Amino acid sequence: MTPSAEDAAERVDQLILLTERLTRLVAEQAQAFEGSRPQDAIVHIEETSRLANLYRHESARIRGNPALIAQASLSQRTHLRRATEAFDAVLARQARAVGAVKSVTEGLVRAIAEEVASQRHQAASYGPTATQNPTAAATAITLNKRA
Repeated sequence: MTPSAEDAAERVDQLILLTERLTRLVAEQAQAFEGSRPQDAIVHIEETSRLANLYRHESARIRGNPALIAQASLSQRTHLRRATEAFDAVLARQARAVGAVKSVTEGLVRAIAEEVASQRHQAASYGPTATQNPTAAATAITLNKRA
């Protein structure tokens, strides 16, 4: 979206293009997460971030001043509304996919930490004043950022 939009119709057309491109990118990311390929989700991360920032900015501008698009045709505004609804649906899909990946990842890390803790050698003492060393809390695990 460029700040040079001359009129409401041009502004709406640009916002539709922006919304549809962003929807496709987020859908690809969601599909990567759903397919257990999170590494594929970062392919267009810079473009997605740039477009999301632009979308956020333009949406806020229009919410603050609806007159910016008021003169666009009803069909254009309807198209924009539908594009926005599709974008919202894809965002919800991505949130579910990311949440599922997060849950699985956290579960794996927790399972590994519990296994490490259970494998620790525990010294036992004998006698009337014997104490048993409590199992220490799990230690941190370093993960490769690319994993």
